[in-house]
Amino acid sequence: MVKIELSRLDQDMKMEAVNEMGNKVVMDASPADGGHDQGFRPMQMLLAGMGGCSAIDVVAILRKQRIELKDIKITITGEREKDVAPALYTEVHAHFKLYGDIDLEKAQRAVQLSVGKYCSVAKTLEKTANVTFSVEVISE
Repeated sequence: MVKIELSRLDQDMKMEAVNEMGNKVVMDASPADGGHDQGFRPMQMLLAGMGGCSAIDVVAILRKQRIELKDIKITITGEREKDVAPALYTEVHAHFKLYGDIDLEKAQRAVQLSVGKYCSVAKTLEKTANVTFSVEVISE
């Protein structure tokens, strides 16, 4: 079982989430919603979670193939429903930049396995959103 403890950090919307190992994340709301933009918004956390989940998968898949990955960067964008509550994601796109001497087809296959099969966050998001990705290899 996963356990996250949340504590309010100010008199408004700023919260701190702490996991069982003591790792912390700060969340806040926009000024329009009574916050001060001093942390991730919860729906941003969801996209960040997908990025982290997929990055871990891709690194592990490439390691198993003995492919040296120098770095990985992922840009994730999301579109949410308009004028409804809750406003769910309808479109999510992740652009992966993999750095190193990596065959593009192998890079694409690793990302496809992650986004399409292994990443629990992506699989959760695809219940309401069209989840897509693109891959770029940058040789150094």
